[in-house]
Amino acid sequence: MDYGFYSPNFDGEGLRIGIVQARFNEPVCEALRDACIQELERLGIESEDTLLVTVPGALEAPLALQKLAESGQFDALIALGAVIRGETYHFELVSNESAAGITRVGLDFNLPIANGILTTDTDEQAEVRAAEKGRDCARAAVEMANLVSAMDGLRSADDEDDEDEDGDD
Repeated sequence: MDYGFYSPNFDGEGLRIGIVQARFNEPVCEALRDACIQELERLGIESEDTLLVTVPGALEAPLALQKLAESGQFDALIALGAVIRGETYHFELVSNESAAGITRVGLDFNLPIANGILTTDTDEQAEVRAAEKGRDCARAAVEMANLVSAMDGLRSADDEDDEDEDGDD
């Protein structure tokens, strides 16, 4: 069987990335942010092509992401934050609702969003995961921005083929 394959593309040159960072659990969030921004720069994204906004916590991230998406200025977005389990049901509520909101914004705006809202049982788990998750989100955002762009190009090629078949070219 012969089929096409799109290879992952981690070239960030020319991409614009918006980052929404929660401030709750600030040391972990700052570690996420620092690792993410360093990786974006390593992937070729210029500092002037990155916008960072902060929000109080993970539940506020989807609204900020939505506003960034509405602007039409970004190729991908990244959500960063940390929800650490406590003794109440609040952990599940915040984790589930922030993730659902982030997903909804991405689908509503047809825009890749890398979800870097950590959900851990302890502060120590969050601290251990923060740097790698920040880097992962940068790579996911760049890869998905490039994938969406390539797939949009497929649609344009299909439209041109349809015109050729109709004799409208």
